[in-house]
Amino acid sequence: TGYGIACGRAPHRLVGIDLDIDTAHGNDSVGALQQLALQHLFTIPPTVTVLTPSGGRHLWLTGPADTTVPNSAGRLAPGIDVRGSGGYLVGPGSVTAHGRYRLAPGTAHLPPAPCPRALLRLLTPPPRRPAGAPGGTTPTEIPGRRGEGLIQFVLAAHEGQRNTRLFWAACRAYEHGFGDALADALTAAAVRTGLTEQEARAAIASAERLTRGRGREGDGPA
Repeated sequence: TGYGIACGRAPHRLVGIDLDIDTAHGNDSVGALQQLALQHLFTIPPTVTVLTPSGGRHLWLTGPADTTVPNSAGRLAPGIDVRGSGGYLVGPGSVTAHGRYRLAPGTAHLPPAPCPRALLRLLTPPPRRPAGAPGGTTPTEIPGRRGEGLIQFVLAAHEGQRNTRLFWAACRAYEHGFGDALADALTAAAVRTGLTEQEARAAIASAERLTRGRGREGDGPA
C-alpha cells in the first residue's frame, strides 16, 4: 500500500530530486549531484529526505511561485530524476513489492527547504528563442572546452551506461547550441566505448528531437 505526494502545486510547490543508486552500472547519482553543486556553487540545505527500497533517496525541496519546474529523467546527470509540475513522489511509509519508503534519520522534523537558485536554474529549461532569432552557435563553430568535456564524459562510460551517457551529453550539446558541430565527435567517442555507429547516431538523434523547441543557450556551463 502506498500514496503519492503531488509536486509543483501550491502552497509548497514541491520539487523532488530523485537520486537513484545503480552500483552495477557505476552510476553515482549522489556524487554527480555533489559535483554539480561544486561546479555551480550551491549547497543542498537540510531537508526532508525519503529513503527508497532500492537504496536511493528523494530530496524534497520547494520552488518559487513564479517558476515551473518540469519533470525530467537523467537531464541533470545519469541517475538523477526530477519531479516537478505534474509529477509525484512516493510518500514515506508506503510499501511496494520492493520494500518500504521511509524518512531518513534526522529529517522527519524538517520542513522542505527552498531549492537553491543555482540548482533551480539547472532544473528549468532555457527560455524559448523566437524562430529566426540570432543566438547560440552555428554548426561550423567549434564548441571548445565545453564540447571537450562532453566527449570525455562519453569516453569515461562503462558497460551499461554508454548509451545513457551519450544521450545525456548530446542533450547538453544541443541545448547549448553546438549539437550538430559535436555530433561526429560524440559518435566517435561512443564507438570507442563499444557502441555501434548506428546505436550512437540513434541516441544523438533522439537527443536532438528531445531538445528541439526548448531553445538554445549560448552561454553557461555544460
